[in-house]
Amino acid sequence: MTTNQSLDAPTAESVPAVPASPAPPGLPWYRRAFADLSPLREHPDYRRVWSGQAVSSVGQQMTAVAVSVQVYDLTGSAFATGLVGLFSLVPLVAFGLYGGAIADTVDRRKLGLIGSAGLAAVSAVLAAQALAGLGLVAVLYAAVAVQAGFFALSSPARSAMIPRLVPARQLPAANALNTVSMNLGLTVGPMLGGVLIGAFGAQAAYLVDTVAFTGTLYAMWRLPAMRPHGERKGRASVLDGLRFLREQPNLRTSFLADLAAMIFGMPRALFPAIAVTFYAGDARTVGLLVSAPAVGALIGALFSGWVGRVHRQGVAILAAVSAWGLAIAAFGALHNLWLGLLLLAVAGCADTVSMIFRNTMMQVAAPDEMRGRLQGIFIVVVAGGPRLGDFESGAVAALSNPATSVITGGLACVACVLLLAARRPAFLTYDARRPTP
Repeated sequence: MTTNQSLDAPTAESVPAVPASPAPPGLPWYRRAFADLSPLREHPDYRRVWSGQAVSSVGQQMTAVAVSVQVYDLTGSAFATGLVGLFSLVPLVAFGLYGGAIADTVDRRKLGLIGSAGLAAVSAVLAAQALAGLGLVAVLYAAVAVQAGFFALSSPARSAMIPRLVPARQLPAANALNTVSMNLGLTVGPMLGGVLIGAFGAQAAYLVDTVAFTGTLYAMWRLPAMRPHGERKGRASVLDGLRFLREQPNLRTSFLADLAAMIFGMPRALFPAIAVTFYAGDARTVGLLVSAPAVGALIGALFSGWVGRVHRQGVAILAAVSAWGLAIAAFGALHNLWLGLLLLAVAGCADTVSMIFRNTMMQVAAPDEMRGRLQGIFIVVVAGGPRLGDFESGAVAALSNPATSVITGGLACVACVLLLAARRPAFLTYDARRPTP
């Protein structure tokens, strides 16, 4: 086990001001535009955690594709395949809140180890059932539920570690790099999964996923103890986390802005109908529509070298969410496929910018002993928001048509941003150099 001087990096509890991370002098503009790699270069613990997470993210997306393929092959039912999402949603919501509370009372390194080991074990079970040819859909549903539970228990701990692995001035860069690893998984994972499944069967994807967790387990093993700072009395309460969020207007506004984007500006449930009605397309068109935001998000993360120089992160969040809403509204109004894909990519890029600053604000402005619970609430928002968005867009489309649903949803997202700015003008003056929750 090693120690790293980055563990003594200043956090929101120890410094009142956080300077922006300046670009190295003399770099040409195109070098400054690329993602800042200094957290990876300067902090070995963070580098190991990031690398392990990037590899395991690809593996997990391969497993997600393999489970869907297996369920559909066994049942021939789109409804049965759709239930995979439901079986993962409930544990994500339930254990996300509980995992955040646990992360604020125990050694986060141990919790990360337990979660990664559990996820690897579930992937091994999935590989075993595929190799044995069990053909039991119930086993797949149960595995997906357990997998989501392990992820939700350990994810808040892993996220709450980041401010202990890099200095506060490098948190925007670190969060941008985390977004790179996540979107690499979303783009590369399904493609590799499809190739492996087509060539060797679902068991190949599961086996690769199991092995991929080796990197994450090694990274967690090398970390020092990561107990939360601050005085802890008894067990951490989920309700305390919700009360804390209610009393901190800047953090609360960042959560509400994200919810506005996901509920009103997330038309993914309409992509099959849009592919047919807008473009006279088929399943391949749906695949392009689903992939476009992830590609845009990845591009946004790769060209995020500027984020460390932004002080007014509240303004940046609201501007990014507004850009998302406007891009979605334009996507609904303009029925050209390539222009539509470009607009979805722009929306994905805006979402990356919003995510980087929301995560940075949460990590810097919140005290260490509350970060786990806030990350747990964040998981619930990320898991539940898009599902509410599916219902909202589907309901409006049923009452009108897909185009109207998409356009009004994007404009409603912008309207919510304007309302938040009017109700909470102090959010516009939030300064990363003087973070206040």
